[in-house]
Parts: sequence; structure tokens; C-alpha cells
Amino acid sequence: MSTTTAELLKGAAELFPDEVVTQAHVRHLDLPKGAGRFALITLDNGLDHTKPTTFGPQSLANLNAAIDQVEKEAADGEILGVGITGKPFIFAVGADLKGVELLKEHKDALAIGKGGHDVFKRLSALAVPTFAYYNGAAMGGGVEVGLHCSYRTVSKALPAFSLPEVFLGLVPGWGGCTLLPNLIGADRAVSVIIENSLNQNKQLKGQQVFELGIADAIFEGADFLEQSLLWTADVLKGDVEVVRPVIDRGDAWDQAVARGKFIADGKVHGAAPAAYRALDIIAAAKNGDLQQGYDAEDKALADLIMGGELRAGIYAFNLVQKRAKRPAGAPDKSLARPVTKVGVVGAGLMASQLALLFLRRLEVPVVLTDIDQERVDKGVGYVHAEIDKLLGKGRINQDKANRLKALVSGVLDKAEGFSDADFIIEAVFEEIGVKQQVFAEVEAVAPAHAILATNTSSLSVTEMASKLQHPERVVGFHFFNPVAVLPLLEIVRGEKTDDASLATAFGVAKKLKKTAVLVKDAPAFVVNRILTRFMGEIQNVIDEGTPVEVAEKAVEPLGLPMSPLVLLELVGPAIGLHVSETLNRAFPDRFTVSPNLKAVVEAGKRGFYVYDSGKPELDPEVAALLKQGDTVLTEEQVRARVLEAVAQEIGLMLDEGVVAEAQDIDLCLITGAGWPFHLGGITPYLDREGVSERVNGKRFLEAGVASVPA
Repeated sequence: MSTTTAELLKGAAELFPDEVVTQAHVRHLDLPKGAGRFALITLDNGLDHTKPTTFGPQSLANLNAAIDQVEKEAADGEILGVGITGKPFIFAVGADLKGVELLKEHKDALAIGKGGHDVFKRLSALAVPTFAYYNGAAMGGGVEVGLHCSYRTVSKALPAFSLPEVFLGLVPGWGGCTLLPNLIGADRAVSVIIENSLNQNKQLKGQQVFELGIADAIFEGADFLEQSLLWTADVLKGDVEVVRPVIDRGDAWDQAVARGKFIADGKVHGAAPAAYRALDIIAAAKNGDLQQGYDAEDKALADLIMGGELRAGIYAFNLVQKRAKRPAGAPDKSLARPVTKVGVVGAGLMASQLALLFLRRLEVPVVLTDIDQERVDKGVGYVHAEIDKLLGKGRINQDKANRLKALVSGVLDKAEGFSDADFIIEAVFEEIGVKQQVFAEVEAVAPAHAILATNTSSLSVTEMASKLQHPERVVGFHFFNPVAVLPLLEIVRGEKTDDASLATAFGVAKKLKKTAVLVKDAPAFVVNRILTRFMGEIQNVIDEGTPVEVAEKAVEPLGLPMSPLVLLELVGPAIGLHVSETLNRAFPDRFTVSPNLKAVVEAGKRGFYVYDSGKPELDPEVAALLKQGDTVLTEEQVRARVLEAVAQEIGLMLDEGVVAEAQDIDLCLITGAGWPFHLGGITPYLDREGVSERVNGKRFLEAGVASVPA
């Protein structure tokens, strides 16, 4: 079998060589307490500790060769056990997906699953007990290689543990879907494989891994390996017996799978196949037939690798992990000025959230101002209360809480608050005259080097700065709500913004741990412009006569995190109306102002729905306000119209140079609007569905980018 596996992996390596090759070093040691001779395999890619260890074909071949060695030693009685661990801080983070995008044949995709299974299964087939020591980050295949071992320990310091495949458009295909439910039960496995993945790839900490029953023992990070080896000695000598709970293979298993389907339906609405394929395998694993499960995993992997969802998922992952770290068009970072004090104009909810973010990330003095003391006190009080919450959750200690509280203050006098500030951001009422007045007042008291930033969501940064003596230091700094959650920061360059101001803005964004995208000063910038066009078409078809429920269901196949009208409720109908009015003034031929939306806002309604029954239902008061025509479209007609409008708008934005490339559009939607990874943002979906070419005469992305190569 080893020879066959080696040949399989050699062929795979020729098709898609590893981006970084992982070595598997075998060393021998005498276990404490006279437990006997032991072989320890350490996974290490030879790079610094920040570079993750992955499994590509060559890396799997190296592990296979290490198992060749210990297999013989185990058979000959030279060793009493085998362990596997990672380099400091990192165990292994799964498959190397770099070359997967290049695959064109189903049989080659099938080889990936089979190759991983063939290697990992050898650990469970050894003649001696095997141990996985999760010493650091473990994801995907890194988790699965440990599941094939007899026992597992985990470090309390482990920061991230997950099976993220469904998030990317795959299934845990090297044993995860089959072994995990048989280890910890179907319900817990559904939480790890489906729920956590679809919850923006939620990570588990070491303690949670232990409590779920994935690991049999947990030890402190400082001497984790030493303690794990002591525990191993006790297990091998029989001094420690590992007892695991009996798995419920009755109705509870079926209920767990049903719960997983409910979660998947709520997140992707049947639009992405990965979660459902994973659930099928989990369901079948109830009978305990491991090989049947492995075969199903192989087929699911191959099918999904050759589908569009995975390609889009990898594309999205690369945008967030790579492109986000090197923003297109950002100026030389050496031009950035230091920021040692921040001013915030306004003390409302958005301004207070910004103050808290700057305070936590920069740890410099932050001062808020507003028009009266009550508002100022409320803003500072909000920040203090949020710091207390962090303290209560154990995320900061008392000393840190005291220090942060001491750094935030509020004043009425801008001269007093901003005379030594390096970065001043306004978050006041969204009206150009108000913002111009605020900037004039700030410019009069701020240092000459200070950056003047605006959190406007749709107004012209150039116009805002037009009456200042130094418009070159004004920059758009558009956050998304909730500020602490959504990563995107649209950095807007006005017509006169200079490189030093822009570089400082990007430098601050990096310290804030935000995904910064350079955006041209165009109406509503990126996310709000696309969402407004998207929402505008939904509102248009409702106004024309299509029932609300038909318009809402029409876009469910996109698998968006929420329906258009629920999103409108989250944003706020008044804000949605304001942005649509702004864009209507700029582009009256494409952006309309819905009379029904206007009526909803004027009536003071916070959304279209009520939730008295526990699910969204059209508010009768809103229904009474709606005035509709007699043009009724089908779901398919609505969806085509909406997608064609979005494709047209994105094409125009790229022609206008609002962002550098289509990739930036997708990065903005993923990080600023929660657009699904399985879509890859929006442009891969429009390409895949043929909408891009139908509307614009060409694809947004080259064939093979976020899609299967031709």
C-alpha cells in the first residue's frame, strides 16, 4: 500500500507541486517512567513560526515516508508508540490549495482525497498506539491527521482549531466528516463542521477542543510537549485509562443532521453544495463504516474541486489573506506620519464606536467633542462601559482597563481638544454643509500636519474639502457598521488629497486591523453604490407590483446572509433612503428613489417586517402604506433583472476607475457587506452565470480565475 500511495502522491505532485513543502522528521526518545522507546514525528516547513505548515502532495509523501520508517519499527517491536506534533505554535493548517485551482480533470481531483486518506489511515493501522499532540494552530487536514490517531492532547494556548472546508466550498475530506461524529457524536460534529464554518469560519480554542471531547487531555502551553509525553507514558503503562462516552446512534444522530440542514438553509439557502455534501457523509457515518465514509469523502472532494464554489472560495480566501495585506494603489508607507493623538468630532453611537476602536488599537489619547456636555458625557460613558465589558469577559485586565479609560476624554472646545491631535475624524450628520462647517472649525485649531478624515458613506470628499485652505490633508475613512465586526475600511482619495495624508490613513487602517481598499471619490464609493443598485431594483419591482415575498425569494439562490429587506432594516430605512437620494442626484437614469421606501421612512417605521411569530412577516402597517402597480414578475425575472443591474453598475465603476480591479469590488463586498465566500464576492458569480457577458460583453475575471480552467 505504501508503494501505491507513494506513486499516487508523486503523480499528484507533478500536477500541482506544493507551494511550501512540509518535512516530517522522526526522532526517537525514551519515554519517562520507564514506559519504553517512542517515535515522535514533527511536521516542520523550515520557515519561521508565522508561516503555517500545510499538506500538499510532496508534504504528504514526506509524511508517508516517515510512517514507512515507524511502521517497520513498530512491527519489529523497537518502539511502543508513535506521536505526531508540529513546530512551535503551529501544528498544521490543512491542505495546500495553491495548485488545486489548476486542476481540470475529475480523476486528478479524486487523487487529492485518496492520497490524503491513504497516508493518514496508516497512522491508525500501525501496530502500536498513536498520539497527536495539538501544540498550536490546527485546521482542516491538520485536525484530520490527528483524528486518525489513537489519542490526542491539546495545548491550553492553542489559538485556532477548526474544520473550515465548508466555509471554502469543500468538505473535511481526509476523515473529518467520518471520524469526528464517531468520536464526539453527530451533534457536536455538526457544530464544528457546519455551524462554525458557516459562522464566518469560527475558531475553537484549546479548552473548547478538550471540552468537546476531540482531545483526551489538555496541558499548559509552556511545557505542553513534556506534559503530553508524561501522559503518554501513563497511558502506555496502563496507569491512565482514556474513557470516552458512548455515541448515541439513534434519533439523536438524525436530529443532529436535521439541525445541520436547518443551519445550512439559513446561511446559504441551498445555493452552495458543500454543507449539504458534508451532512450527507455525516448522516451515513451513523453506521460506523469508516471506509464507506472515506470513499464518500473522496467523491465529494473531487466533485466540489471541479465545481465553481471552491474556486470562488479560494479566490475569496486569497483576497482576504493576500490582496487585503497589499492594497492596490496605496502610496509608499514611508510617507506616513506618526499618530499620537486622535480627535473624534461627534459623540453619537457611530462616533463612540470609532473612539473605542482607535483607543483599543492605537492606545493613544482619544478626545471626543459634540455640541453639548450631555452628548459628550454620553459618548465617553459608552466607551467606558464597553471597556468594562471587555474586563468582565477577561479580554483585558484591570490595569489595561484603567489605562484605556484614562486615555479617553471629552470636551466642548475643539481648540482645547484638537490642538495637538494628529488624526481627526468626523462622524456627524450626513449633510454636506454640516460637514464643511465642521472641517472649517477643525482646520482652524488643528496642527498643520493633522489628517482630517470623514466617515461619510456617500458624500463627496472633494466637495467636503473644497472650502479649506489645505484640502490636501482631507481623506475619506468610511467604516461599516458594526465598526468592531466588519473589517472593511474604504479609504477615499479626494481630488487634492496628497500622498502623505493617504499613506497616514493606510498606516492607521493597518493598526486598526482593518482591510483597507483605495477608492476613488465617486458617489457612495463601492459597497453602498452596489448595494443601493441591488436594493433599488428589488424596491423597483415591488413598487411596480411584484409581491414582497416573491422579490425577496428571487435572490435566495445567491445564498446571501440575509434577505434584501432584512438588510435594509439593519442599515436603517432612513439611511437607505438618503443614499438612494444621493445616487439618484448623481445617476438619475439608473438610481431611483422608491416612493414606498419614502413612505415607510416618513411613517417612522424601522423596517418592513414584524417578528411577533418568531420569523419575519410583512408589517400590516407597512403593507397598508405600499402602493404598487400591476406588473408582476416571477422570481426568475426578478433575479435576472437584479443581477443585470448589478453587473452594469460594476462595469461602469470599473470604467470610471472607482477601484483598481474587479478583485477590489469583491474584497469590499466580502469584508464590508458579509457577501458569501462561496460566491467569491460578486464578480465570479456574475461570470459563472453568464450575466457579465450578457450585460457588458465580457467577463470581469479571466477564465480560470475563481472558476474551472477552460
